[in-house]
Amino acid sequence: MARQIKSGSTIGEVARAAHVSRSTVSRVMNGQANVAPDIVARVLAVADQLQYRPSKLARGLSLGRTNTVALVVPDLGNPMFQQLLRGAMAAADETGYRILVAETVENPAREAEVALEARLRCDAVILAAPRMPEEELLALLPEVRPVVLLNRLAEGVPALRVDYARGIALLVDHLVENGHRDLAYVAGPPSSASHHVRARALEEARARHPFVRVRTIAGGSTVDAGYQVADEVLDSRATAVLAFNDLVAFGLLARLNETGVAVPGDISVTGFDDIELARFATPSLTTALVPQAEFGRRAWARLLATIEAADAEPGEVEVIEPTLVVRSSSGPVPPARRLGAPSSGTAGLIHRKRGDGLTAEWKLEGDSAVFEGLDALLTRYVGGAAMPRVHSPRPHLHPIHSLSGTALTLTSPVDHRHHYGLSLTVADVDGTTYWGGRTFLPGQGPTLLSNHGRQISTQLSVEGSAGLLDRITWADQNDRQQLLEERRLTGVLIAEAEAWALGWHSGLTAPSGATISSPAVNGRPGAGYGGIFWRFPFGDRTELLTVDGAGESDAHGSKSPWLVVSALHGDAWTSVVLVQDGQEPLPWFVRLSDYVGAGPSLAWDSARVLAPGETFETSLVSLVVDRRLSHADAADLADLAVARVTSARHA
Repeated sequence: MARQIKSGSTIGEVARAAHVSRSTVSRVMNGQANVAPDIVARVLAVADQLQYRPSKLARGLSLGRTNTVALVVPDLGNPMFQQLLRGAMAAADETGYRILVAETVENPAREAEVALEARLRCDAVILAAPRMPEEELLALLPEVRPVVLLNRLAEGVPALRVDYARGIALLVDHLVENGHRDLAYVAGPPSSASHHVRARALEEARARHPFVRVRTIAGGSTVDAGYQVADEVLDSRATAVLAFNDLVAFGLLARLNETGVAVPGDISVTGFDDIELARFATPSLTTALVPQAEFGRRAWARLLATIEAADAEPGEVEVIEPTLVVRSSSGPVPPARRLGAPSSGTAGLIHRKRGDGLTAEWKLEGDSAVFEGLDALLTRYVGGAAMPRVHSPRPHLHPIHSLSGTALTLTSPVDHRHHYGLSLTVADVDGTTYWGGRTFLPGQGPTLLSNHGRQISTQLSVEGSAGLLDRITWADQNDRQQLLEERRLTGVLIAEAEAWALGWHSGLTAPSGATISSPAVNGRPGAGYGGIFWRFPFGDRTELLTVDGAGESDAHGSKSPWLVVSALHGDAWTSVVLVQDGQEPLPWFVRLSDYVGAGPSLAWDSARVLAPGETFETSLVSLVVDRRLSHADAADLADLAVARVTSARHA
């Protein structure tokens, strides 16, 4: 037998049981004050006993309203409008209202018709970012009152808007601070008022930064719009692109990834809105955050006030302020565009006089620093706070280039997303990984755990022109202090070798003691990584030299005092000499086939145990030169680099 579902009692049954009229029951259930308290109590008790629930539709008809409002949006597929709707619905629900959503599918010609139909069924309307022309909007508004406008303005109508100009200014300033001068803007729909606000903001940005060039590329507001214009963006030769919104940025990222364009290594990409998926993009998206749900709640509050006091003044326009969210999709300008010197630009370097560009120095830029010489960027020291937590955030050097402009570091490459340029990082400190990615577990293999620590730069300063000092706290996954580090970076030009050198010296102090391990210690053969580690890009051909041999097999695990990584890029060779100075050499961890990376290991095949208060020091000197090296050349340059870095460090 089919299950019978009994409906609730009727108003007539409640009236008979309470010995009152139907109209008295109605007045009680509507909360009217003209009913005696004892009768109110009797009616409510009977209604509860009979499980009577008044009809909202009937109640609305009797009161002349539906307790429903309409939200009209141009594109419900855009998560930004979904979040706005969610915030408005949550706020409306608290006051007994429901929200009906209507979509115009980015068709300005249908907006007025959709809004009028929605108003016939509802008590009021929220028009979100209407695309219709101004004259048509002004004619529509009196027909749909009470109404609130979002991101459009009209005299006498309550309105809220996002300060898109501020968001664009934040994004442009961020890109300029990273050295970008050639920008592309992928425009939104021509009928979008916020697109025109963005365009004006870009003009204002150009006035503040006269050296910046911005090319506007017709786009849209969807993922497909960004995908379709990606090739045109690349043809513009821009080093960074501002997308109309996050969806357009997603389309750009997808197409750039298909064509092998590195983001941000080759071009930086920014979005707008910070929808929920922005931080899960690959790479995670730098964007301007708009608090969308809060926007929806505030829109509802304005509309409710308008419903309850239709004759009230509209009040001032409420402004929603975006904030900048920096993630992995933006970074320094690509080396080939930043460096002005051609590949032969260092010829005869030894003959240039000091005072004529033959100097180099560190300069602070916010929470980062750059080392510049010969009117070019040689390397940048990045704080790393924007790195994903799963990558174990840490300060690092990227990019590093040779004097001719060859890029020599990779950051967050596809094969190992947690590799970042040149950094000091270890796989295990008392169970916390500062390496990033997966953790090796005996009997289980590499496993992704929530054990990622981070290195926090607490005091960055320049010492003279050649030195950079950073004091760093190593904090575990619960942000408890494990290590304190004093890190000194020293840069120096070496004119007679037409090269430059970088010295890295770190003192690691364990206030409460610490045990530093590697996957090799935990049972993974040969995986003794952890220490100062340089991640190189692949060359057309890559060679590796040590004191006693050549190739990965001779270098990996050796205690050679130096090793050389040489790579052929096109028809030009660049070499990096890595030297362990002033200490008993540690075993080298080297990879040449799966990827190119090298550095001395702090815990090769046994744990390094630091007693409470003990400090362990580790150093690496790197010399960068634009040519292929022999064993004899490498040995001479290793000695020269150590001498020059030591001299500059103590100057």
